[in-house]
Amino acid sequence: MSAITSAELTTAQLSARTGLPAGTLRMWESRHGFPAPARLPGGHRRYSERDVDAVLEVLRLRDQGLSLPAAIARARRREGPGERSVFAGLRRRRPDLAATLVPKRLLIVLSHAIEDEYLAHGGGGLVFGAFQRREFYAAARPRWRELARTADLAVVLADFEALSEPDLAAAQVPLQVRHPMSREWTVIVDAPGAQACLSAWERPGNAMPDPLRPFELIWSFEPEIVRCATEVAGELLSELAPAIAPRLPEALPDSSESRAVRFGSALAHRIVEYLAGADQRPAPER
Repeated sequence: MSAITSAELTTAQLSARTGLPAGTLRMWESRHGFPAPARLPGGHRRYSERDVDAVLEVLRLRDQGLSLPAAIARARRREGPGERSVFAGLRRRRPDLAATLVPKRLLIVLSHAIEDEYLAHGGGGLVFGAFQRREFYAAARPRWRELARTADLAVVLADFEALSEPDLAAAQVPLQVRHPMSREWTVIVDAPGAQACLSAWERPGNAMPDPLRPFELIWSFEPEIVRCATEVAGELLSELAPAIAPRLPEALPDSSESRAVRFGSALAHRIVEYLAGADQRPAPER
């Protein structure tokens, strides 16, 4: 049989070629956006030989001990260009995630609550942030020095002049003005027992005062979604800072459901506390 180069394989055929049950393939697609089939006008999935190779690569990496999210992330990097936007990457891989329009003032509260709850759990793991412009990061630098002190890897993206890795501080990765991340605000904390992510893109052409600038936001403390955000961050770093990308944790110990619930509950209480306080003081700096 000649090689199939276009998306002509059905789910059943992909299952037969890889040995992975069709239900598992659909679950991977729903939770991780992988594999990503073409769709016929009637909605039926169609896969290519490239999808066969990618699924087989994930299975090989799983046999080597990688978690499923880490194996998918590595397979994607080998397939070709990775994601260039955390927000878009999350929406593409997790179409079930809903975006909410919020003002910048609320983003500050949510970001501070995530960062502080992470610190309260002892740090470790990954801390990743996108700030749009370096003056926004300058206002938040003292907070991020504390985050970097305890993280295994701390990285921030903004329109920095050059890549730098200051001592006891987050690595600074430059963004070009035309890069999709230059419109985004992102916070990811991914450590054992402390997982949350927030990603938002700024709507263009608004004339609102700074605290009310509108962003479309998605956020979660579900471990699977946070790992998905970490995968996207890894693909971004492969493009923007290839020397730093290999230091991204390949896989973290799976968090139990009870630990995730405890962290989510503590985070929710902190958000409510910060929101109540925000009504009584000027908007803090990002």
